[in-house]
Amino acid sequence: MGEDNQNVFAGAFVDRSGELRKDADWLADALTSDDSRFVAVWNDKFLVGVETAGVVLLEGRELDHAAAEQELIFLGIFRDSPTFAIEIGGDDAPFQELGEFQELRYLGTVLPPDEANLVAHARALVLWHASQVFCGTCGSAARPGAAGNSRICINDSCGREIFPRVDPAIIVLVEHGKRCLLGRQQSWPEGRYSTIAGFVEPGESLEDAVRREVYEETNVRVGKVTYQSSQPWPFPSALMLGFTAEATTTDIELNDGELDDARWFTREDLRSDFPKLPFRISIARRLVDGWLGLEDSG
Repeated sequence: MGEDNQNVFAGAFVDRSGELRKDADWLADALTSDDSRFVAVWNDKFLVGVETAGVVLLEGRELDHAAAEQELIFLGIFRDSPTFAIEIGGDDAPFQELGEFQELRYLGTVLPPDEANLVAHARALVLWHASQVFCGTCGSAARPGAAGNSRICINDSCGREIFPRVDPAIIVLVEHGKRCLLGRQQSWPEGRYSTIAGFVEPGESLEDAVRREVYEETNVRVGKVTYQSSQPWPFPSALMLGFTAEATTTDIELNDGELDDARWFTREDLRSDFPKLPFRISIARRLVDGWLGLEDSG
């Protein structure tokens, strides 16, 4: 997949500049530079313009000292500017004169690819900080380190540095002849079906995870597994690894109760009013759309 055809939220649009995260002098200069920009995160939402669908990147003067320096997260160099994420509290949305705050699931469908990548990065780190308040080794409080890209236990006898975690998950379109296998969870909107997915377990390869998840959820056995592409999925911290796989059996049983239903669908089915397909921002939809396109080339 070329860089001009990335999954939503993916793409190396931010120079993460890892070597600068612990350069105290450079960071101090960047925080006061007129060139620096800040991604505001309020109530898990992002500030976007009203008239144009774009993220509002704040200048330092617009923050009005809304947060202490230790609350800032250095994301990297974005469009030639040092760029930070800042979480802002309060019951009332700030900066209403500049725009409005929107949820990332909505923004992923309308933002330019580079901005979608930037805010996904920001959201993942903000949520990680909120979940990693204490050291998992000794239970002491942990403070931000490396300009918000790690946390450090404040207990001098421990001092553990904790890094953001990413949870790998497989997502797979299983095909058999002219049909593909889709399932649905009970909580989803009526009529929506999607590809099979699940988290990778310890000691498991990606291919093994594909075969296990498909069997556990649908009773279908798969043989050949082919990697397609990946997608950072910051809801809250998954990395979706997309595959196609060839089924060697077709009888469906909901073995583990994860799904409410699973069925085989033809391409004609998927082009009709039923089922409803996955959201367009998801790698699941990309896998389905890719399979639908195979008919014309094959």
